[in-house]
Amino acid sequence: MAITQKPFAPRPQGGANNKPQQGARGRVEKENPNRINNEITAPMVRLVGENVEPNLVVPIRQALAMADEMELDLIEISPKADPPVCRIADYQKFLYQQKRKAKEIKAKQVKVVVKEIRFGPQTDDHDYNFKLKHAENFIKEGAKVKASVFFRGRSIVFKEQGEILLLRFATDLEEIAKVEMMPKLDGKKMNMMLAPKGKK
Repeated sequence: MAITQKPFAPRPQGGANNKPQQGARGRVEKENPNRINNEITAPMVRLVGENVEPNLVVPIRQALAMADEMELDLIEISPKADPPVCRIADYQKFLYQQKRKAKEIKAKQVKVVVKEIRFGPQTDDHDYNFKLKHAENFIKEGAKVKASVFFRGRSIVFKEQGEILLLRFATDLEEIAKVEMMPKLDGKKMNMMLAPKGKK
């Protein structure tokens, strides 16, 4: 009696549960971040993950059959590799883990805050000390400080006085801040950038 071999049935798209991907409002997502299952066009793929031998290279039909047997999805994670790298996993779970990792990385990124302190070229000591105190607080909070001297009208003739003021400002903050940009004239204002010193 002849044995009839059952033809391989390609897995439907849309994840391990065979349902289309849905967005927050229930609409069907037409594009996935990764190609999955029959969307993968490479003739050979390299498999990675917990469910397979390390760096196993197999034909795409065999990879799809393995994923189908495990009732999981074949997910292309490195399409530009030769051959492309794929993982056998539950696509919904894979997406959740990727989003969680991205969220953790974003949370760890330090956001650089820049606070601006403005002076006139002939700022008096009271105003200077008031702004110095603010700058100290900003630096201690981890923010950078952009110190600027504005020259209005003919006060541009006091540009050297403005530079002296900014250098005095940097000296008064040298215990907690370092100069990232020395005083530089930009049109009618002179800027200097200070950043918190790293912890020793």
